[in-house]
Amino acid sequence: QVQLVESGGGLVQAGGSLRLSCAASGRTFNSYAMAWFRQAPGKEREERELVAAISWSGGATYYSSSVKVRFTISKDNTKNTGYLQMNSLKPEDTATYYCAGRTSVGLVGGRWDYWGKGTLVTVSS
Repeated sequence: QVQLVESGGGLVQAGGSLRLSCAASGRTFNSYAMAWFRQAPGKEREERELVAAISWSGGATYYSSSVKVRFTISKDNTKNTGYLQMNSLKPEDTATYYCAGRTSVGLVGGRWDYWGKGTLVTVSS
């Protein structure tokens, strides 16, 4: 089992930056791919958007078109921690951001096995 805990959310003005962290415990995170999803206010869990994902080694990444260039995903296996650097934030980035992990191959589609409880990001205009 892997436990994931997100941190780093908060209130920021449009154009600002935040860095989210995802701390993993329970088992080594080295062999897990990691992703960041977000759920906008008023949206259902099933409508969570895959924002970014990174392979277990960090050698492959995926970004949704809405965040590409602005967000950067990374993973430090020595610290069992993943990150999402968010720059040039927009009001439409407002959402609860969730960290997820899995051992299966691929970054897009399929089920993610482990989830954190989320951290709220609010971007004011």
